[in-house]
Amino acid sequence: MRPLYRPLQHCILCRSMALEVVVPLAPIPIATPTFAVPEQLRGKEEAFAAAPLDLMLCTACGHLQTSTVIDPEFNYSNYVYKTASSLGLVEHFRGLADRVRERLAPKPEELVVEIGSNDGSLLRFFLDRGQRVVGVDPAEKIARQATAAGIPTLARFFNPALALEIAAQNGRAAVVIANNVIANVDDVSMFTKGLDPLLAPDGCFVFETQYGADVIDRLLLDTVYTEHLSYFMVRPLATHFASHGYQVIDVERIPTKGGSIRVTVQRKGAKRPVAPSVPGIIADEERRGMFGRAYYQAFAKRVQDIGARLNAIVDAEEKQGRFVAGYGVSVGTSTLLHQFRLVGRIRCLFDDNPEKETHLRGPGYAIPVLPPSAVLEQKPGAIIIFAWRYADPIIARQQAYLAQGGRFVVPLPDVVERTR
Repeated sequence: MRPLYRPLQHCILCRSMALEVVVPLAPIPIATPTFAVPEQLRGKEEAFAAAPLDLMLCTACGHLQTSTVIDPEFNYSNYVYKTASSLGLVEHFRGLADRVRERLAPKPEELVVEIGSNDGSLLRFFLDRGQRVVGVDPAEKIARQATAAGIPTLARFFNPALALEIAAQNGRAAVVIANNVIANVDDVSMFTKGLDPLLAPDGCFVFETQYGADVIDRLLLDTVYTEHLSYFMVRPLATHFASHGYQVIDVERIPTKGGSIRVTVQRKGAKRPVAPSVPGIIADEERRGMFGRAYYQAFAKRVQDIGARLNAIVDAEEKQGRFVAGYGVSVGTSTLLHQFRLVGRIRCLFDDNPEKETHLRGPGYAIPVLPPSAVLEQKPGAIIIFAWRYADPIIARQQAYLAQGGRFVVPLPDVVERTR
């Protein structure tokens, strides 16, 4: 069997080998809660081994990326995460579809292609307005379900050869969309080359991705994991697309995942003007020194400080004969457990989704995953909310636990203890 991961040897955007570690991070498990471990690897330690997660800066183009590439077949062919399961995401996609129609005005019957289309939630909004749609997603089970639900979806990885096939069978696309996908691609140049045969001459590529500046400034540590290879700034993106015959014509800051950008790209010289947001954001990135090592030092220090405070809370609970649990099971939970040195210190995890695995596994550990109803049965002294963006609704549903003297700890963007 081929290795499940490999070290990154060159920049994902410009392919330079001038990579420097700017944020040292603890390794995290290869297998995450977003996909089902293949049957042949179930129960085997190699599936749950820890892979390096250091953040590296390309000193040639300024792109921020992780130090390790996980085998995409292992990651995505058995993907189980669905768009519809994320609170508010379908409504966000409705707004995105409206924005694309407003800004780019695809005509009825024109083709819209989504790369990483998952369960087809976004494409449904275009289909309902008369556009033809094609989805591309390597998660075979989810692709079959989307196709059965009326969203034709190819269970393939996107590349230039597949782009040619789609164009030959459907014509060229007025709009190509990729949401939270491009950051997961280990060869962005090959991805961009795939746009050439697929995109109509005056078509646009629209994608959303985590904004690297928000990850660093807002300490969005739970969005840093092995699936996310890239944390994009606008300047390196603009340079990348220019080198392939495209231009970034618009960048919107959006709140998704704590801080993201929506980027619109067209062929060089196409009809749409460049929005002021593009040079404006690039100038801000340069002014704030986002392409030098010093920018990342405060982030690394904050991670260390939060880990120390959380461990002090665990120490205090254990001295009183109590234990600490966690709330929320996701790939971000795996990151936070390891970065905050909480592995072996959290006795159990609670999660609202009954379809989650019975344990969160990693190298040498298997933490039980329990339903929210078990909070009162287990009576932890404190619960760290790893799903920290949803702290308010989680706490609102657990008032009986608080009434018994329990407390919640919200770890990000700073440690806050909540008793109501």
